[in-house]
Amino acid sequence: MGRTISPMSRPIPIARLTIWQLAIPMKQSFRHATAERSVSEPLIVAVELSDGTVGYGETHPRTYVTGESMEDAIRSVREVFVPLLVEMRPANFGEAIEAAGGLPLVDSTGKVITAARAAVELAVLDAYSRSFERSLETIAGWLGESWLGPPGSVSTARFSGVVSGESPERVARSIRKMRLLRLPHFKLKVGDADDDARIAAAVRVLGRGLQKGKVTLRLDANEAWTLEEASAKLEAWEAYPISSVEQPLGKHAMDDWATLATRTNLPLMADESLVTPEDAETLIARRAASGFNIRISKNGGLIPAIKLAMMARKHHIQCQLGCMVGETSLLSAAGRWFLQLVPGVTFVEGSFGSFLLKDDVVRRGLRFGWAGRWTPMSGHGLGMTVDVARLASLSDHSPVAIVF
Repeated sequence: MGRTISPMSRPIPIARLTIWQLAIPMKQSFRHATAERSVSEPLIVAVELSDGTVGYGETHPRTYVTGESMEDAIRSVREVFVPLLVEMRPANFGEAIEAAGGLPLVDSTGKVITAARAAVELAVLDAYSRSFERSLETIAGWLGESWLGPPGSVSTARFSGVVSGESPERVARSIRKMRLLRLPHFKLKVGDADDDARIAAAVRVLGRGLQKGKVTLRLDANEAWTLEEASAKLEAWEAYPISSVEQPLGKHAMDDWATLATRTNLPLMADESLVTPEDAETLIARRAASGFNIRISKNGGLIPAIKLAMMARKHHIQCQLGCMVGETSLLSAAGRWFLQLVPGVTFVEGSFGSFLLKDDVVRRGLRFGWAGRWTPMSGHGLGMTVDVARLASLSDHSPVAIVF
């Protein structure tokens, strides 16, 4: 049992922030319509409190997702968030959640800084949860919605297999290999001339299980198509039992999204088009998507991600927890906390761990298991023990330490 923290407890300021820029080799390259990568490049933020407690947060800046490059995110951490953290002096975990929840999603110019915010927020929550010995489950009560909180989607959420933009033959081999683990859900990257053959291969391998609804297939185009291209492709694929089509159009093409939604019976899932709450409001107002792909790093951290799920529930929109390719167990842990607090999440991605990465930053990494099942997080903070020696060995640049 954790100790009870009185509102009159002594305030605990932040003493130091350290920025780590890593490069972790992946076991195989991953390709989609927007990018291809064989090395994971996470940005890790460490927050050390005045009592010596250290918390860690992770993010993956992607210009094609939030508009933030790695350099942009580091600059935002230093110039936007450090001045705010200097003033942060919570006396209990409720005050720490309030302070973390108040961190901005955009800078003074209106530029989106959600990737940078995610690393900072997670590090702050991790540190103060440990210091005050309070679980991250407290966030559900702070948000004030009775339906939030444990067990969330623990009993229903199963992790998906994700197949990158490969040849039809490799798609078939990849799915067969994943089916050996009895994964129930699959997402296939599309967006090029081989789409028809690639989808046909996936449908053929998934067989009667797909037809009977025992396994599912989703598509992800990563903004690959124009309205007319998307309309033609989706019309041709309506005979297949496809659960959703993710990001078929450009992120800002809301008129086209709204039109496509009237032309197809396939559910549309917003990803790159869903970064801020304002994006969610636009999608809802235009009835442009029936699903939200929420990603902790993309959407600004755990609290903003949960708030997007709250908006989705209010408007009867399907919720999916996505991930960043190459995330370490730190970000995977944050995703699991999201699942433990948010019920009704239909599809889940992430926790690939050693399936994909050659190394990790924690002592005991996370990875989904048989049939996509997973173990919920427990304890204080994100629940992970970071190995500082591994952080150092995986660093692509010298760490930047800022003493408050």
